[in-house]
Amino acid sequence: MTIRTLCVLVTLSCGSLFAADRDWGSLEIPAKAGEGRTWKLQSVSDDFSYTAKPTEKPSEFTDRWRDSFINKWLGPGLTEFNSGHSYVTNGHLGIHASRKPDTKKVYTGAISSKETFTYPLFVEARVKISGLVLASNVWMLSSDSTQEIDILEAYGSQRDSETWTAHRLHLSHHVFIRDPFQDYQPTDEESWYFNGTNWRKDFHRIGVHWRDPWHLEYFVDGKRVRTVSGREMIDPKGFTRGTGLSKPMHIIINAEDQDWRSDQGITPTDEELSDVENGIMWVDWIRVYKAEKMTGDEPLPP
Repeated sequence: MTIRTLCVLVTLSCGSLFAADRDWGSLEIPAKAGEGRTWKLQSVSDDFSYTAKPTEKPSEFTDRWRDSFINKWLGPGLTEFNSGHSYVTNGHLGIHASRKPDTKKVYTGAISSKETFTYPLFVEARVKISGLVLASNVWMLSSDSTQEIDILEAYGSQRDSETWTAHRLHLSHHVFIRDPFQDYQPTDEESWYFNGTNWRKDFHRIGVHWRDPWHLEYFVDGKRVRTVSGREMIDPKGFTRGTGLSKPMHIIINAEDQDWRSDQGITPTDEELSDVENGIMWVDWIRVYKAEKMTGDEPLPP
């Protein structure tokens, strides 16, 4: 499928899908900024109230985002990040997937923030995950790829074999040593959040409060659903040499055909990838707040 054909299909489908408010409006921030601090909205926050074509991004996009990963890495497994697979239409960011011609590879969209951020921080996005076996992701990663916070990692496929993942959100983090490669992430049951919802069916708000190097709180639809704190949960193997999750991180929104799944044969078929509407991850908005010290009479956060 050509990018031009994709643009036409996306434009036609979006008008009826998204009639609701596209802004976070008066939604309260569910995390507390802390004593003597107030939340300050960061300029990367985006309600996608503009149009960005797959291969032609305006300044409203490029001032905040790259239409690529944070470096030259093209993605895990069968993934190949492609700048023509991200766009903005009718107030929503779309992350699309398609087959790379004459290969088993899957082109997917990936965008990353030009700016980096550190704690204390609150990040929340309103997302409708794709209907593919691919991962729909909103996450943060340090420039050296050694510290990672997975705000959202979800698999929306409606295959009968994928019922377990379709009803769960992976809320986790990683700390790495790159050479020789070592990876730690929590493996507790609560890292796969379950409340009976089929997450593909609608938009949901997913957020994280990165309070400090040793404390993360995860929020789903405004409710705190998971807390990870202390050295034994954040970095029990000492990969960060006692600093915890402390490095500035980029914000990334993408889709991935991950190797731990494709190695088991869990990868989208050509037929599934040809269903454009089902294969798009939609992001209504993303908002990012920094907890800053109060200096006097502070305005209420937007």
